[in-house]
Amino acid sequence: MRKTIFQGILHRPLSEPPPPIAGDEVISLARALDRASQRQLGRGLAIRAVDAGSCNGCELEMHALGNAFYDLERFGLRFVASPRHADVLAVTGPVTRHMREALLRSYAAMPRPNWVVAIGACARDGGMFAKSPVCEGGVGAVLPVDLWIHGCPPTPRDLLSGLLTLLPQ
Repeated sequence: MRKTIFQGILHRPLSEPPPPIAGDEVISLARALDRASQRQLGRGLAIRAVDAGSCNGCELEMHALGNAFYDLERFGLRFVASPRHADVLAVTGPVTRHMREALLRSYAAMPRPNWVVAIGACARDGGMFAKSPVCEGGVGAVLPVDLWIHGCPPTPRDLLSGLLTLLPQ
């Protein structure tokens, strides 16, 4: 026990340092998103995330929007568990044969008006999985896409900027 206590005192924690971000830029983007969503929807922006068959790189960056560094829920941006409560369907990865029906049902369950956002290179055209026999292609092959956010994976700042373009200024 003593050995563990001394190691804790003598060595630094093994956690990673926070990502280098320009705090003012993120805050200004978040405030602009909040103003635009209030004008368009009268409330915050609810996002339903669907992984249609990705490697999870885009999901990690997307969920970083809710961490302590970005904490965008305070500006009205939030992730929801049901497509029935969502304004935005954020789809990552190529659409696989097994996820096609789930993706179509999620889209059908969303109230109108709504948007479909394809996140990452795989959502655009299948990416590195395009030649797989189980890949149906990008999101655009299955649903009408309103916004493409490029990157492999896109950064949280890119995701925030993309979501802001959905709403009129």
